[in-house]
Amino acid sequence: MREPGVEDATRRTRLATERTYLAWWRTGLTALAVAVGIGRIAPEVSHVRKWPYEVAGAGFGVLGIAFLVIGYARARAVEEALDRGEFAPFSRRLALGLLAAGLALGTATTLIVVLAR
Repeated sequence: MREPGVEDATRRTRLATERTYLAWWRTGLTALAVAVGIGRIAPEVSHVRKWPYEVAGAGFGVLGIAFLVIGYARARAVEEALDRGEFAPFSRRLALGLLAAGLALGTATTLIVVLAR
């Protein structure tokens, strides 16, 4: 028999996991929209060399796809941990990888904008 409140806490955690999964989706779709904006729209309206924009856009596209995949994997890991009565910590390596990708793409985008001619 479960302790009082444990079932409600599990329900709240599962709902929070669902909201977090949807946040991963929003982030992924946003990165894909940025990919189109930087990779296709910006160079067309700016009349600049296209390839730097296309490379940055492709990077954001890959990042967007990664967010969708990671979001699914994370949601599954949390659900499975809940079923076992455990906690599924977020990988420090994955967090560092996402930080590195964000810093690289942010820096590249800033340089492209500043140096565009």
